[in-house]
Parts: sequence; C-alpha cells; structure tokens
Amino acid sequence: MTKKLLYKTSKVYLIFSVILLTVSAPLFYYITARLYIEETDETLVLHKNEFLKFTAPTLPTAEIENWNKYNRNIKIEPIQSGSSDTLFYTAYYDTLDAELEPYRELNASIIIDGNPYTYSARINLVETEDLKESIALLFLTIIILLLVGLFIITKKLSIHLWKPFNETLNQIEKFEIDKSIQPKLTSTNIEEFNRLNKSIEKLIEKNTSIYHSQREFVENAAHELQTPLALFQAKIDTFIQSAEFTNEQYEMLSSLNDSVSRLNRLNKNLLLLSKIENDNYSESETICLNDTIKKHLDFFLEQAKAKNLTIKLELSEITNVKSNPVLAEILISNLFLNAIRHNISHGQILIKLSNQSLLFSNSGQIQALVEHNLFNRFSKSNPSEQGNGLGLAIIKKIADLNHWTISYSFSDNLHSFSVSFQKL
Repeated sequence: MTKKLLYKTSKVYLIFSVILLTVSAPLFYYITARLYIEETDETLVLHKNEFLKFTAPTLPTAEIENWNKYNRNIKIEPIQSGSSDTLFYTAYYDTLDAELEPYRELNASIIIDGNPYTYSARINLVETEDLKESIALLFLTIIILLLVGLFIITKKLSIHLWKPFNETLNQIEKFEIDKSIQPKLTSTNIEEFNRLNKSIEKLIEKNTSIYHSQREFVENAAHELQTPLALFQAKIDTFIQSAEFTNEQYEMLSSLNDSVSRLNRLNKNLLLLSKIENDNYSESETICLNDTIKKHLDFFLEQAKAKNLTIKLELSEITNVKSNPVLAEILISNLFLNAIRHNISHGQILIKLSNQSLLFSNSGQIQALVEHNLFNRFSKSNPSEQGNGLGLAIIKKIADLNHWTISYSFSDNLHSFSVSFQKL
C-alpha cells in the first residue's frame, strides 16, 4: 500500500516527538522535585538561623510553652537524641482536610537560657501524587500542542515547498507523446526540483523526437509502398488472366496474389493509423449510426454468405454520436470484418445498437481471448489467423479519439465487442 511522502515524514516527526517527550517527562519530574526539596531545605535552615539570631536571645524558658501555641510549624521541644541538624520527610494529619499531608522537617539542637532544647521546624510539601498528575497534565498538553503544531506547520510548509513538484507531476500526467502540446515545467528556487524539471524536459524532448521520427518513417514508408504494391498486384492479376497455367502454377500465383493483398491491406492500415495519430480526422459532426450500419450491411452480407454466416440486427433506437464520419465508417467496417473473419462456418453475428452502446457478438473459438494485449498492434489470439493484427488496434484508436470505451467479453460461446458512447 503506497502512502504520501508527507505521511511518512510526519510519522517520523510524530514518533520522535513522542519518544523525546516520554523520556523527558520523568527526568523533568525528578529534577523539579529535587530542586523543590533543596529550596525547602534552604528555607528551613534560614528560618532556624533567624530564630537563633533574633528570637532565641529574647525568649525566656517560661515563655516557650506559650510561644509554641502561636507557632504552628515551629516548636521548641525538650532535647532529643543527636546533636547535629537533621532533615527528613514526615507526615502529619491535617484536621481541616482530614488526611495525612507530607512535610519536610528540620530538627536541630539549640540553647535557650543555658538549657538545651530541640528546634523543630516543618514545611508542608506538595503531595507527590498531585505533583505527578500536574506534570503528566503539563506534558500531555505540551505533546498535543507540539504534535498539532508540527502537523499544521508540516502540512502548510509541504504545500508550499512541494507545489512545484505537484505542478510538474500534473504536467507529466497530462502529457501525451502523440500530441503536439509539450508540458510547461516552471522554474523554481529549489535546486532539486529544477534538476528534476531539466531531466524530464530532456527525456521528453528525446523521446518525442524518436517518436516523431518513427511515425514519419512509417507514414513515408506506407506512402512509398502504396504505388509499387498496387502495380505489383495489377500485374499479377493481368498475368493470371492473360496466360494458361498448370494447377500447381495457378495455386502458387493465387497464394502470391493473396499475400500481396494482405500486404496492401497492412500498408493501408498503417497509413490510416498514422493519419489518425496526426489528427487528420479531427473534424467531427453528428452521425446516425443506424444509417452507417445499414449502408455497409449489403457489402458484408455478401462476405458472410461465403462462410454461411447469419447476421441478426437489433437496431432498437436511433443513435446519434459525435465523430468524424470517415472514422465512424471505418469503426463499423472493422467490427464487421472482425466478426466475419474470426467466425466459424454456419456461425452467427449479432449486432445490437442502443442509445448508449454498440455491440458486435460473433461465434468462434470456444474459449475466451487473452484480453491484456487484445487491442495492441499486431496482436493475434491465434498465430494462424489471416488478419494483420491491426483491426482491433484501429478500433481502439478510433474509440479513444472520440472518448468512447471499447471492451471485450465472452459469454454463451459468443465473443462480444462493445463500444460505449458519450452522451451528446
């Protein structure tokens, strides 16, 4: 499954951002908590020093109990074990919130009126769970903002940066080598896109030149061969009629005459394809296909009799299409010829015409044809066939020129070719 380049780059940015922020969150929590405790410890020590400097010298022993009543977080208590300052975590029950709250506490030995006491001070800490929730919420917000910002910036930036590339891609998709219109690739201030455009222009120029040379060669060759082939066939016909031959000689001359006829048809078909590709039949008008089919019916009925074929017409509707009249007649003729040539003795041909499509069905070989190259030039489903492999290619070319759709199907031992029209 293919995906756009923007999706793949955004996916990388997203994964990197999530990993980075996931790793950063606990690190940020640890550093913040550490700095907070250090700041708390410094505050407790500062309060102790202030007490020793300003309060302890003026505080009588008898007033210690009253002093404790008015100082909730600092207490002067009887001497406890240990003589050095001690910092530790503890918890006290808060009657207002009805829960235990964490504290950071300092115990230090002091002297008041010559008597030893323990100085005890505490500071309420933010609960660890609350701190985790706050950090998690903060980082979640940062992640969302970052990802949304990355998506918006990447999308807007990519639209701007990749605009020349998309324009080049659109030009290439519309380009047809058999048309005279060349793609116009605009210059950009991005070096890679300019290199791409120059490479594409060189490639198109080279291939277009090769294509036109080949097409010109085919057209010129077809023109040059037309006269000698006609003279050759005329002389063979004259020779056959003007002398007596043995049966063996007559068969050889007939075979030679058939080969020249096939070569002449091939030459005409190649010339026709060349003219179609050169837009020599660009003019179009409204044509009644019913009249076109009936116009050629008598001629093909004579050919069908030679193989004892039955032709059945179902022209239920008057069907008008927009096309070049010459190409429309060639399309009908080739469909007739294809249905007759590839039919079997005592077979049948069914022609259905509606407002939307034209269907030619014929009996023939009892298996479906290979579709993937059926409409290619010189393609034959059976190498022993007498056709030159250009009939269906011409039909496909005419259909494409008129923006029609040609399709093949096989059902009930009938090979069907359907041409679907555009509405006028």
